[in-house]
This record gives sequence, structure tokens and C-alpha cells, in this order.
Amino acid sequence: MRDDPRLRGQPLAVGGRADQRGVVATCNYEARRYGVHSAMPTSQALRRCPDLVVLPPTMEKYRLASRQILAIYRDYTEAVEPLSLDEAYLDVSHASHHQGSATLIAQEIRARIAATVGITASAGVAPNKFLAKIASDWNKPDGLFVILPQQVDAFVAVLPVARLFGVGKVTAAKLHALGIQTCQDLLRWSLSDLLQQFGKLGNSLYLLCRGIDRREVVASSERKSVSVEETYAVDLPHLAACQAELPALYALLQARMQRAQAEHCIQKLYVKIRFADFHQTTVECRGTMLDDQVFASLLETGYLRGNQPVRLLGLGTRLADIVPSLQLTLFSNT
Repeated sequence: MRDDPRLRGQPLAVGGRADQRGVVATCNYEARRYGVHSAMPTSQALRRCPDLVVLPPTMEKYRLASRQILAIYRDYTEAVEPLSLDEAYLDVSHASHHQGSATLIAQEIRARIAATVGITASAGVAPNKFLAKIASDWNKPDGLFVILPQQVDAFVAVLPVARLFGVGKVTAAKLHALGIQTCQDLLRWSLSDLLQQFGKLGNSLYLLCRGIDRREVVASSERKSVSVEETYAVDLPHLAACQAELPALYALLQARMQRAQAEHCIQKLYVKIRFADFHQTTVECRGTMLDDQVFASLLETGYLRGNQPVRLLGLGTRLADIVPSLQLTLFSNT
């Protein structure tokens, strides 16, 4: 929308083609009003929104934006931790700008992103990671939401438990069945009772419903794996068809490993298979170097677990904890 004003106001998504089993990577708010969201199959998105404009990703454009925005962040703090492709935590507790006001720093960063990169960014300001993440989603698009320390108890009390880290649909349903709808309801439960009901997650629930999150912003993270995968427009009907796809996937993995400078850090090799019925399996083994024959053996083992047509194949490596992450870092944006 920034680069082509004709797209503004239209439902728009970035993702793969519907006839190639593509999925939506992201979409604008006009598309979200139709129920379109990330990770949705593009074919389903088009059924929900027939006028949806679907564009392919342009990674070089994103890399340029990433570099520009990261440079802005680091004008204020070196404590920048990526959350995902388009989000990051910033610890500005020791920043000197604006006499250390996190709110004023967030306002200035958002203004600079708009002026320099030409896009909007939403921000959340809060005493810890959990609350900052919740706050960053509160006033999207192009918003800023602040939770002051003295506001934490009141804010968290009315927060639905489904918004807590680690609470998915299954856990949320279990909480609701126990009569727990908000964090205020959760406060009535003791730590021992929560541990008994939810295991290790119970400790997290106990802390988060009180607005407690002791995790620090970690400026340097380490890459744990490198992988490639392909979803096929037509299912691969048998093992031989899967094996025929290995050379192309192997070449892509080699190139990606070289770009990540991770060839000397391999601990394991693995193959991922998703069958036509959406059942998925992963087979891995120890290894310190790429080996196409090992991948072929893993593929055969995995295929025999389902013994049916295959819709997705993936190859990957697990890495030792010594490789600098090359994950793109962007910003919480629209």
C-alpha cells in the first residue's frame, strides 16, 4: 500500500497462490474484516473475500525495511530482541533519550518509522514483556498503548485468560469449564491447585494473572535450525515421486546453510512430511554434515509411517547453540 496507492482501502494479502496451495502470510485490516488472517489457505481467504488482492512476498523490500528500522531502534537502545518477522522487544529502561520516558521514546520511534520507511507501527509500553506485548496489540493499527506500573493490577484483572501466554484453544476451554474467564477469576486459585490442574503451565498462569513476567530482553539470540520445505500443488503419489523431489530441496537447503554460515554447527538432520490427510511426521538422526543419502533414508522411514500421497516435504538441520541468528527483525506494524 505504501508503494502503490491504488491498493489503499482494498482488502489485501501477501501470500502464495490459491492454485498452488498457498497460504496467507499477512493481510491488511480491510481483509481482516472478512475473517481473513495469517496462516489461512489462500483459497479459503478468497472464498471469504472474493475481492481480495493477493500479492507474492518481496523479501528484499522487507530486508531493506528491516535494516532501516533496526537502525532506528539502536539509536535508543542496544537491547533489541526480535519476537517474529514484524515484532521486537526494546528495553529502554537505561535509555537517556527524553529523560528515560519510554512513552516519549515509543512516540518518537513510531514517528521516525513513518517518516523514514513510510509505514505505520504500533507500540506497547509496559513494565515487562508480557504486558508490552498485550499493549502493542491494544490500539492497532497505528496505535500506542501505555500501561503504567500503578495500572498493572487493574489492567490485568479484567484481561481474558485466553490472552495469556501459553493459553491456546484447548487450555482456554479447560479454564472456561472451571469457571475461569478473566485473570481476576484466576487470582482465586492457589499455585498448588494450578500446578495440579495444568502442570508446569500452572506456574506461568499464577504469575501472569498477577502481571508478573521476569523475562529479560535478550539482545542476541541464536539460530536453532535451518530448513526448507515445499507444498505441492498436486500430491506426490508415492515414495518414488517424493524421492524425485529431494535433489531440488537439498540444493535449496545447501544454499540456505551457506547464507547462514551454519555448515560447521550441524547436530542433527531431519525430514518433515505432511501427508494428504494432513497427518505430519518428522524423522531425524544425528549428523554433523549435510548428506543427501541420509536425507533419502530418513524420507523412506517417514513415508512408510503414512504410506499415502504427500502434500509437503521439508529438509532441515538442528544446530549447536553457537550460530548468530540471521532472523529478520522488523517491528510491530500494520
